[in-house]
Amino acid sequence: MAAKRALIVDDSKSARLFLARILEKYEIGVDNADSAEAAIQYLGSHIPDVIFMDHLMPGMDGFQAVRAIKNNPRTATIPIMMFTSDEGELYLGQARALGAVGVLPKQIKPTDVSKVLYQLHLVPERRGDAQATLQTLDLSAEQAEEQPLAQHSADISGVRPPMETTLREQFAELRRALVAGIDTQTDRIVAEVRSLLNEALPPPPSAAEPMPPPRPPVQWGWIVAGAAVAITLGSVALWWRNMSELNTVRLELTQLRRALTERQATPPAAREPAAHEPVSEGAAAGALPEAEPPAQAAGAAQKPPLPTQAKPMIVPLPYGAEAFSGPRLETIRQLLYRLTKESVAGVVEIKTFAGRFCLVGNATDGFSLAPDETPAGKCDLLGNPAEDAPAAQRTPLALANLMGEIRNSSRGRLDVQASVGDAAITIAPYPQVTNDLTAGEWNRAGSANNRIEIRWH
Repeated sequence: MAAKRALIVDDSKSARLFLARILEKYEIGVDNADSAEAAIQYLGSHIPDVIFMDHLMPGMDGFQAVRAIKNNPRTATIPIMMFTSDEGELYLGQARALGAVGVLPKQIKPTDVSKVLYQLHLVPERRGDAQATLQTLDLSAEQAEEQPLAQHSADISGVRPPMETTLREQFAELRRALVAGIDTQTDRIVAEVRSLLNEALPPPPSAAEPMPPPRPPVQWGWIVAGAAVAITLGSVALWWRNMSELNTVRLELTQLRRALTERQATPPAAREPAAHEPVSEGAAAGALPEAEPPAQAAGAAQKPPLPTQAKPMIVPLPYGAEAFSGPRLETIRQLLYRLTKESVAGVVEIKTFAGRFCLVGNATDGFSLAPDETPAGKCDLLGNPAEDAPAAQRTPLALANLMGEIRNSSRGRLDVQASVGDAAITIAPYPQVTNDLTAGEWNRAGSANNRIEIRWH
């Protein structure tokens, strides 16, 4: 009898191996296909005796494959057994309606497979063989009782070859059944042992309990890293503040040097102020006092003269710098402390004058001084954005506190007033705007007029 062959169509390799192992015990050759498309391609050149078809597969599913096989006259007679985890009368009815002969669950027992193979006539019926064998043996026993011993010996020699063939087949069948039973019992015992071990063993979280101790170092590491970042940000902020103050001082020093150079280059006659210009006269007195005798000069160096209405103290104010901060606020504080210490009574007027500068930029991004070589006609603004600041912003908290402190310490004898001076009152005239005028020439006059004047009366 020719060997039977079966085609297993399943995308699960483990399911294919499980079913193939059972079929090979019944001496059935097995071919595998991991998809319905591969199975249809296989059927183009092979005709198996039975097809075990999975239902859910990538691409074409099992029902679609069954329909395609049954619609092909060449493969329509091949019995198809659905091999899937889906069960129930509804699914069985759908499978049979498409042409499948039945449904095998994937958790199948070898005995169930043997029943299906017997139904499909792929393996011989063991019961019929056993009955035929028993009948043969019974006939041999009756003839042995009726016939003489010599004739019985001759009959036994004639019956031996068929009997050996029958016994060999029975032994092979018993061996296959025994192996299948051992595999089934082995799987059941393994499953039971695993369930007993899972119930008997302690829960796994006990092994994870030693893990929490390493966590504190990780938390401390984050804390140290956060502290380091905070210290770094603080250091960067302090460095930025120091650099800003240093740049402000450098700008003030540059403007003072420029003003000193221009004053030294101006003839003495041009430096003398007119009688109706007290502010310019005060600027001259406050910025560069005239030469005095050595004895008076030594006394003046120790105690500079107090600012008066006619000769105010002039403090240069760089463009963009806060009027009452840094060295300017310190100069005002030292003067007020001196007046309080000497018990001077009166009023101290502090006025800020805004110089006009040649600026480039816009109101959104801000303005900055134009380069010195820029023509004055190309300036985006001839003025000072500080003029538009509210009066409340021009008197910072530090100056207001200082003014209140002086009033209290002098018991009202000395009053301090801060105000904004008229920008039209200048100590250096602005040049005439021509095509040849540069931003540097204009800004030199603006730097001289951007100032703070302090008067006492």
